[in-house]
Amino acid sequence: MKQAVAAWLALTAVAVMGQAKGIPDAIERDHFIYYVDNPRYVQPSDSLLNSVRLRLKEMLRDTLPYKASIYIVEDDNSFKRLIRGRFPDWGAAAALPERKSIAIKSPDKFNIGKSLAELLAHEYAHLVVADRRGFYSVPRWFDEGVAMLVSTEWSWSDNLAMGKAAIFGEFIPLRKIQRVNRFNQSQAQVAYAESYLAVSYLINEYGKEALNRFLDEIAKGSSVDDALIATSGANYSEFEEEFEKHLSTRYNAKALLIDTMYFWVALAIIVVIGGLLRYRKRRQYYKKWEQEERLQSTDFDYGDPNRPEKIDDEDEPWRG
Repeated sequence: MKQAVAAWLALTAVAVMGQAKGIPDAIERDHFIYYVDNPRYVQPSDSLLNSVRLRLKEMLRDTLPYKASIYIVEDDNSFKRLIRGRFPDWGAAAALPERKSIAIKSPDKFNIGKSLAELLAHEYAHLVVADRRGFYSVPRWFDEGVAMLVSTEWSWSDNLAMGKAAIFGEFIPLRKIQRVNRFNQSQAQVAYAESYLAVSYLINEYGKEALNRFLDEIAKGSSVDDALIATSGANYSEFEEEFEKHLSTRYNAKALLIDTMYFWVALAIIVVIGGLLRYRKRRQYYKKWEQEERLQSTDFDYGDPNRPEKIDDEDEPWRG
């Protein structure tokens, strides 16, 4: 009896603490429940997540059997309470499959570095992968790679980061990406980029169903070795070696030089276009100014002060 009372008091304390610290009220939709400090995020977030949900249903043949809770919070302490664990400084969002929820730092208060749409899609993909794998774990690179593929986060900066990693010999072995939360921001970018490339490589080399074959094996309790053999014919070590050769072919000094050259060419084009637009705007301004001057008469006859005009008193009745 005492234990039951103690448990009830603990739950009550947690609920009261949450209310006291401003946990937003729930806003429920068809497939999601939102807890947001800024209600304007509900509609666009719901629209995006429903679209991502359908895409993942097609890609991974799975939809969540529950309504995911989406927290978009403006307070750092609220975010830390939600994730309940260590989190890297560069992190802006987290998927919490065991609690069927996603926590995201609000763009209103944090410089999150990515769009809210990318974060929502990325973290929701983690929830679906977690549901698809069941009680077993997938490698971190696979989980992050699928999430990046779904959220279409790949950018020119990721390409440049991989080019630099190739030049300085900083490719990260796939197994080590498991510890990505301990990496600094620069290392983390390379780890996420490699994860995306590894999943893309898996699909391009072994077909669209490669992801599902891999997940089917994992969900059955197969090891990563066996799952990769069933998917690609190579065990974990062989797949890593195969993928690293692919990276070395795609990213090297020549590729970095080309990417950098494209950057400077693009920057030069932007500067030229900006200059032309400013020139055009200036010309339009001057033209408008000239037209206004034509419409506004400047031919005022102030007369000769030494020979003032004589005006009849009738026209100036105030003169005495």
